[in-house]
Amino acid sequence: MAAAVPLSFNGSGAATSVPSSSFFGTSLKKVSSRIPPSKVPSASFKITAEVDENKQTKKDRWKGLAYDESDDQQDITRGKGAVDSLFQAPMGTGTHYAVMSSYDYISQGLRTYNLDNTMDGLYIAPAFMDKLVVHITKNFMSLPNIKVPLILGIWGGKGQGKSFQCELVFAKMGINPIMMSAGELESGNAGEPAKLIRQRYREAADIIKKGKMCCLMINDLDAGAGRMGGTTQYTVNNQMVNATLMNIADNPTCVQLPGMYNKEENPRVPIIVTGNDFSTLYAPLIRDGRMEKFYWAPTREDRIGVCKGIFRNDNVADDDIVKLVDTFPGQSIDFFGALRARVYDDEVRKWISGVGVGSIGKSLVNSKEAAPTFEQPRMTMEKLLEYGNMIVQEQENVKRVQLADKYLSEAALGEANEDAIQSGNFYG
Repeated sequence: MAAAVPLSFNGSGAATSVPSSSFFGTSLKKVSSRIPPSKVPSASFKITAEVDENKQTKKDRWKGLAYDESDDQQDITRGKGAVDSLFQAPMGTGTHYAVMSSYDYISQGLRTYNLDNTMDGLYIAPAFMDKLVVHITKNFMSLPNIKVPLILGIWGGKGQGKSFQCELVFAKMGINPIMMSAGELESGNAGEPAKLIRQRYREAADIIKKGKMCCLMINDLDAGAGRMGGTTQYTVNNQMVNATLMNIADNPTCVQLPGMYNKEENPRVPIIVTGNDFSTLYAPLIRDGRMEKFYWAPTREDRIGVCKGIFRNDNVADDDIVKLVDTFPGQSIDFFGALRARVYDDEVRKWISGVGVGSIGKSLVNSKEAAPTFEQPRMTMEKLLEYGNMIVQEQENVKRVQLADKYLSEAALGEANEDAIQSGNFYG
């Protein structure tokens, strides 16, 4: 029987017995194959970019990377020289001015409404008021086994009074909302609008903590976060605004700011957004579980009721208001507000002719004299129809005279001069 010879692998202490045979030989030499570990001296390494001064010209947009020592991930000054100064704003403004904190906007977020719509005779559409009041009330209730959408999206045609109707409902409910607009949903800093939404939301939550009802309202959301077409630039901020609203809708009682990761719950704050076309928004944001949608199209009765509020101090008969609404059925509600403002044009012209064109600034800006006052103009049906037709004609001119297309093809004024030639007014 062959004798066993201990065998050690790589210096291990465990020896393995292998038989001694003619194949292995009569004896095996024990060889230690342990490799001594190499010691790496401890030292600090510094990696620097190799700078070739001959290649670093003024036109090299990456020349600042070799000298950049900033640890700020939002360092927009690095790309300051990448755009020609012709297209840059002055120093201290525009893209040269990085607003790193959103606290500057907080004081502008609060709006106070001293408007009692029950006394001023302003009309609130019943369907509009019902939808808004029910949505806000449901978000402050604890309903069993029901998930209430946090966001109410009110959308519809332009100038239909969506924002103003919301303000009337807020005033009637005693709510002092936190306001945001579409212009605040973009910034020179990536992530700033999303952070601002969270700050405004938490600000509204703090008001609710103090025992007063509050909500967050974002006007014209589709203009700030929507995708209008192929020519619209879709930025990182657009994506983050959509993602932030989705996250808040899913977790309304746990909204945290960057750097704040405590588990303290905040009160639930209903969010009201308005817009003209919600099909431009990110589809998962407007799904039914997150956003309850309400298409606002005022009926004839709604339009008559709003117009009665517009002309409530002008002694216009109710029958005349009904006739005025029926005469311009395709116009938005703000058309009638612009129509009322046009009636004062004659009074303003009389005042200008009295003081002189050169003295308008001295009489209106920082003047020691009292502000000019006007007598209530008499609004007849004939005058209202006359000014209404003038406004409609201007609308038709905008739609018909496509000057931009003409400018691209030829040095012409479109059909603007053609109208004057046909009417005989072009040559004086």
